[in-house]
Parts: sequence; structure tokens; C-alpha cells
Amino acid sequence: MPLINYIPANLNLRFMKLRHVTFPLSAAVMIAAVACFFAFGFNLGIDFRGGTLIEAQSSQAQADISSLREHLGDLDLGDVQIQEFGSPRDVLIRIGQTGADEAAQQAIIAKVSTALGSEYGIRRVEAVGPSVSAELVRQSILALLLGAVAVLIYLWFRFEWQFAIGAIATTAHDVFVTLAMYSILGIDFDLTSIAAILTIMGYSLNDTVVVYDRIREMLRRYKKMPLPTLLDVAVNATFSRTIITSLTTLFAAMALYFFGGEVLRGFSLAMMVGVLIGTYSSIFIAAPMLIHLGLRATTVEPDVEETGPVPEVPTAEAAIAGPAAPSHAAPSQVAPSQVAPSQAEPAPAPAPQRRPGGKGRSRPRPARS
Repeated sequence: MPLINYIPANLNLRFMKLRHVTFPLSAAVMIAAVACFFAFGFNLGIDFRGGTLIEAQSSQAQADISSLREHLGDLDLGDVQIQEFGSPRDVLIRIGQTGADEAAQQAIIAKVSTALGSEYGIRRVEAVGPSVSAELVRQSILALLLGAVAVLIYLWFRFEWQFAIGAIATTAHDVFVTLAMYSILGIDFDLTSIAAILTIMGYSLNDTVVVYDRIREMLRRYKKMPLPTLLDVAVNATFSRTIITSLTTLFAAMALYFFGGEVLRGFSLAMMVGVLIGTYSSIFIAAPMLIHLGLRATTVEPDVEETGPVPEVPTAEAAIAGPAAPSHAAPSQVAPSQVAPSQAEPAPAPAPQRRPGGKGRSRPRPARS
């Protein structure tokens, strides 16, 4: 038994009653996410757009970005974007033009270094050509599609169709919300973002599968329990595991966000959003969706290893209250109809019948002398 119970073992939270609120809320969030895709788009990084990326650091306490735009705009290098990167001293310069070969690339870097002068020092240079960026886009799309297909194949063989549809919808919900975060905040969408999306897909699916496994187990055991009550019992049973796992992953992502540097900040922020939204969806979307998909106890086939009668719960309240304490009483009695005739107890002797007219047993009268 654990020394500290962070979450009570026998919870009785009615999650299914909130589905009338969480379903419209999640649908509105997904519609808003799609609208953000068309309205704001994505701030594609250098991996997908191509060009030259230069990170520079000013010797002053704060970089003068407006002055940098004036100096670099006169170099005729195409589209030049300058933004603050991390601390006020660091700047990130994106140049739409890239050299056809190594010599041309070094010429562009030399031009930028001359324009920056001695006040700035170049810390990092990245260059991606148009052909390489197009290939990275194709490979990223292929990775997302293969990941989605692998998820579909796993769900097809692992669960019944109601569970499969619920898991797919939950995973799509988490991915859409994370992509909306990239679109609204304007975070660079590069290869690390693809890694974050794939990681969130796996995390969300794992969290959903844990809840669904408990639901399938309870459907085999409690076939007469109402489905909303059964779902509440299953979610309450896995609630402690879900919260502890989510908090552990969230703390790790927060450490990356605050101490991992500016390069990992977009990835870690996406992971934090994905963990939070994945925990929410596994409780308030994945489980309640089974009600609307018409899941029944007869849908889940019993395991071949299961033998003997299936235990039933007399009332829903008794199931939610948790398992009863083990009793040390005598073993349960067997019904008389199941006992062999030779082992049955002898029938009790009939009670003595009273005489019709007397109030008790008559005493013999003494003989007269």
C-alpha cells in the first residue's frame, strides 16, 4: 500500500454527465482550429521554405532590430526577416535567397557579416536549398501519413469498431488543437514540429487505449450495468494513473521549455499543449463517445480463458463505491437444487399434531381402587 495517496482510490466522479458540455466545446475548438489554418496559416521554418538562417548576438544590452532591417534591406538578398530570438541580445535573420553552391552561400554570409559589422557576432548559420526543402516537406507528410496508417491498423486488430472510431476521433482532436497552437502563436513549423506531432499522436493513443482496456474488461464482467455508469467506473479506476502519468510528462516538457534553449522551445510548448489536451480528451471525449456509437455489452466478445459464471453487480451505486472488503465468513452455500440426493440433509421430522378438542397433551387418569 502506498505511503501517500495523492489521489483517492475510490473516486466517484460523474464524468459522463459532462459530455453534453464537453462535446460541443470540443467540436467548436476543432472548427476554430480549421478556421485558423486558413486565416493565419503556418509560419514554415527554413526546413520547409528553404533559404538561409543566421543567428547573431549583439554586443550591446539589446539588439536594434529596426537598424538591422535598414542595413540588410539594401543587400538585395530577397525576403529578409529579422526577429528577436531568446534574449534581447539575440536576433534571428531569415533570408529567402540561398546560394547555388558552397561559394555562393559563403558570399551571402559574408555580405550579412559585413552589414552587421563588429557590433554583432554570428553564432549559427543554416542553409536549405529549394530542392532539399521540397524533399523535407514530402518526407514529413509521408511520416504523418504512415503514422496515421499504423494507428489505424493497430486499432483495427485491437478493438471493436466503436473503440476504433473513438480512438481515431480523439487522436485527431489532439492533433488539430496542437496545430492550431502553431498557427495562432506563429511558432516556426519545422522538422521538430513534425516530431512533436508524432509524439503527441502516440501519447494520446496510449492514454486512450488504457481507458478503453478497462472499459472492455468491465463490459465482460458487468453486463447488466448501465453504460454511462460503467464508463464512470472505468474512468475513475484509471484516473489516478492518467493524472500521474500526465503530470510526469508535463514536468519533463516544462523543463525542456525553460532550460532547453530557444531551439527546443517550440517543440516543448507543443508537447505541453499535447499532454494537457490528450489527458482531457481521453476522459471527456474518448469514453463518452462510446455512448453515442451504440456500444453494448454484447459487442465485446468474452475471452477464451474466462470460465465460470460472470459476476454481476446488483446496483450501480455498489459498483461505483468500489469493491467490498474481503469477508472471512464461511464459503457460500450451494443451492439445494445443485446438491446430489445422497449429499442432501435428511428432511426434518414432522411436528406433533394436537388433538382437535384439547388444549394440550392429555394425561392418563389414575385407576380407581
